[in-house]
Amino acid sequence: MKRDTLFAIGEALIDFIPAQTGCDFAAVTAFSPAVGGAPANVCGAFARLGGHAALLTQLGDDPFGHKIAGELAGFGVDTRHLAFTQAANTTLAFVSLGADGGRTFSFYRNPSADLLYRPAQLPTQALADAFALHFCSVSLVEGNAAYTMKAAHQAAIAQATAGGALVSFDPNLRFPLWPDRAALKRTVWEFLPKAHLLKISDEELEFLTDSKDIEAALPALFTGQVALVLYTCGGGGAYAYTRTATAFSPSQKVAALDTTGAGDGFIGSFLWQLQQAGITPATLPGLSAATLEKYLCYSNRFCGQSVQRHGAIASYPTAAEMA
Repeated sequence: MKRDTLFAIGEALIDFIPAQTGCDFAAVTAFSPAVGGAPANVCGAFARLGGHAALLTQLGDDPFGHKIAGELAGFGVDTRHLAFTQAANTTLAFVSLGADGGRTFSFYRNPSADLLYRPAQLPTQALADAFALHFCSVSLVEGNAAYTMKAAHQAAIAQATAGGALVSFDPNLRFPLWPDRAALKRTVWEFLPKAHLLKISDEELEFLTDSKDIEAALPALFTGQVALVLYTCGGGGAYAYTRTATAFSPSQKVAALDTTGAGDGFIGSFLWQLQQAGITPATLPGLSAATLEKYLCYSNRFCGQSVQRHGAIASYPTAAEMA
């Protein structure tokens, strides 16, 4: 059986992109809606390159939820497993862009439809046959007894792992969504050992490990099933570490217009390369430094094209554009 499907579980939302850059929210005069949410973006990157990606989430039965479903399908993402509810609205995120393309967020998400997604809604057999399952921390927040998405993550990870799928985790920290930062840190460390592949940014490293030095932090990060750590440093390039190999690739020097979804594009394109090569949890630890460098270079080039365009999925290049 060929394992070709990437599943991602978590939030899909509408990013409202500002008409002006280099200013704060108070100075923005207009926003344009764009489909976003890290798990959705990762699926989008994978699909834009020609892979089969499916999103596991719940959307509000509202115009924004149906816009997301329609646009994801248009980008080639498998939307058969999307759920809709009238119990809560689709998440909205208003984005402010600095002069360097950096972002700040304001979320409308209390509650939101994705947090009400239940374990019983998971496609159990499909997950057991998947190539990989990717997740982030945004939908792991605990609010009240109605918030079941964290339990759905636990069930999905268990099903995917039991079936032999690769599990990928990008914490993708969004502090405004977590009133208690200690709870965020505990939750990330609760889920981190369940992943085979961990993607972490330079902005997240110190918060999670109490160290600014990635190499000093690696012994702690290589916990549980973790076999590969991807460390991204924006314009400073990207590193890959297994327990026996290290690789680095510099970032492309481009004028960044919008960095929204860049990290998601990086991991999505990296996972696509792993799928193309037939990498499994058993073979992941043995990737050579040369192979890792090749994968990093491709994903950095993918991001270099993405950040020169507005939005997330809409900005991702196709395989033909990457050729």
